[in-house]
Amino acid sequence: MSNYSDGHLAETLALNYLRLKGYSLLAKNFVTGRGTLAGEVDLIVRRGKTIVFVEVKKRRTLEEAAYSILPQQQQRIVRGAEAFMAKNPQYAGFDMRFDAVLIKLPIFIQHLENAWF
Repeated sequence: MSNYSDGHLAETLALNYLRLKGYSLLAKNFVTGRGTLAGEVDLIVRRGKTIVFVEVKKRRTLEEAAYSILPQQQQRIVRGAEAFMAKNPQYAGFDMRFDAVLIKLPIFIQHLENAWF
């Protein structure tokens, strides 16, 4: 499989997993800006009054996946979250959270709530 198809599969698995946990999708692959300071969020989901910005990582092990979310990437996701919230004022009173969904094939999934901040 190519990196693109691996990533697409991982995001699909993560989204289905989150849906089973009661989350609904608001946006997928949300990007704001272009270049090194661009903000990108793999999945933006909602459960109740919480908006969750999710980074999906697939690696050979769940530990490798967890450690692959570097501080620079976390900051890009935060920028993406800020842009999403600014464009969607209907969510102004909602709580925000940053999660990670880690995937190791064949289908081992770990959801880390409050993965950073």
